Amino acid sequence: MKGDVTKNGIAKLVQSFFCERLLAQQNASPQTVSSYRDTVRLLLKFVSARLNRQPTDIAIGDLDAPMILSFLDDLENKRGNSERTRNTRLAAIRALVKHIALHEPTFLPHAGRLLAIPMKRWDRPALVFLSAQEVEAITATPDASTWSGQRDQMLFVMLYNTGARVSELLGVQLGDVPGGGVVRLHGKGRKERIVPLWKTTVAQLRAWCRRIDTNATSPLFPNRMGQPMTRSGVEYRLRVAVQKAAVHCPSLKHKAVSPHTFRHTTAMHLLQANVDITTIALWLGHESPATTHTYIEADLAMKEAAISKLKGPRSRTVRYRASDAVLAFLEGL
Repeated sequence: MKGDVTKNGIAKLVQSFFCERLLAQQNASPQTVSSYRDTVRLLLKFVSARLNRQPTDIAIGDLDAPMILSFLDDLENKRGNSERTRNTRLAAIRALVKHIALHEPTFLPHAGRLLAIPMKRWDRPALVFLSAQEVEAITATPDASTWSGQRDQMLFVMLYNTGARVSELLGVQLGDVPGGGVVRLHGKGRKERIVPLWKTTVAQLRAWCRRIDTNATSPLFPNRMGQPMTRSGVEYRLRVAVQKAAVHCPSLKHKAVSPHTFRHTTAMHLLQANVDITTIALWLGHESPATTHTYIEADLAMKEAAISKLKGPRSRTVRYRASDAVLAFLEGL
């Protein structure tokens, strides 16, 4: 292709990135496609406003390193995104840049500078997890005599029983709970896993299934319109439940509880029950057991048990004596 290809429009390459690269070639999950879509949409809107140009008129050369760095700064400073979110957006941009460079080799110098933008380090806060009493307080809060209350209670029980990500649980359909005491979860990277259910959970689940659409493709946790609940909907229902439960369980007042907190709680309780770390990794759908080691680091009880097996160094305690009469007087006050 003659001329400066960096002046070529980006519209066709964006379309081929999603249709050919992500969907046709990589068979990316809906969650990945949605995440990348949101990133590209935010980026194009930012560049469009910065250049006072329609998104369809943006050229691939406009996506240079200074522009992308400005976009990342805007995410953090104006949109209030965390470092983790910033890194997620950057990962999507890197994938798009590689796709552009593959189709437009003369874009490689730009791509090299863009791919050199580093991920930002971020502080890893201590894991928050619930005690057994706190889990019981939350799950007992919804009014099981109502349709929504029974659904919420079932939802919280399933979050704890399975340790599933909220996106995985919201994707469960009636056909994924065949009635044999297990649930099929569709995890990251299109990985499926089967998780066993307690007998009490199975009994609750059967009662709940009688109150919803019996079609195999129906969502296990629908909203009142019959559509799958949204993540924000789950967060709201959980927030209400935690506020009510905190009245009788004061320790909940000092904890920031999210749907993911149940996942951490399941892992910690399995660990404290001496379940093998590899089994926990399979239960949670971790690609590597190394990820699961985070829970060992967070378990203070295990650390205290370990330190109790060690003996401190023997040292003779020497009583301090003031070396001066004035100091002795002051020490005696």
